[in-house]
Amino acid sequence: MPLSIVTLQLGPMENNTYLLADTRSKQAVVIDPSFDSHIVLKEIERRGWQLAAVWLTHAHFDHLAGLNTVVNAANPPAPVGIHRDDLALYGQGGGSQLFGLEIEPGPEPSIWFTHGQVLQLGDETLSVRHTPGHTPGHVIFYSETAGAALCGDLIFYRGVGRTDLPGGSHSALLQSIRSQIFTLPPDTRLLSGHGPETTVKEEMENNPFL
Repeated sequence: MPLSIVTLQLGPMENNTYLLADTRSKQAVVIDPSFDSHIVLKEIERRGWQLAAVWLTHAHFDHLAGLNTVVNAANPPAPVGIHRDDLALYGQGGGSQLFGLEIEPGPEPSIWFTHGQVLQLGDETLSVRHTPGHTPGHVIFYSETAGAALCGDLIFYRGVGRTDLPGGSHSALLQSIRSQIFTLPPDTRLLSGHGPETTVKEEMENNPFL
């Protein structure tokens, strides 16, 4: 399959950082670079890919802790994509102060995600779906050809994202899952920000929070 998806579990919070690449053009993007993202750079180099951009599902600190490491590895620096509704959180270090951490601010984003937007990666395309609830600007990325959705912290294997942090909304989260996840084909792979992958069918039938 032309679109390759590599999962790298990184950092003390066991974040799933994803590396997506169009294997024909060798253009790659990093989704949610967490701690220890030098490992992502080594994987890009090992596979002979070229870093085109960094896409953030949302702006919590554990999903952008390695952002500067990844961005500055490219020359010129790789552009960063985020939804505008998470820009305030992004500028505050992703809420890291609530956990006694200081995350260095990332560069000014230059890609602004909107619902229904189509993103180009080499010859491949992915669509953006705005999925507020975990954060106001949370998004997921869906590849119809790969049958996969990169879900951030919206939904997990038999779990859902927390909504008790600033900007969270439990009702919005459940609505996002029902309207943007459960409307995908049942066998769609759900690749979450933490934990194992699952499918739409699995979560519709067995997720106790839904």
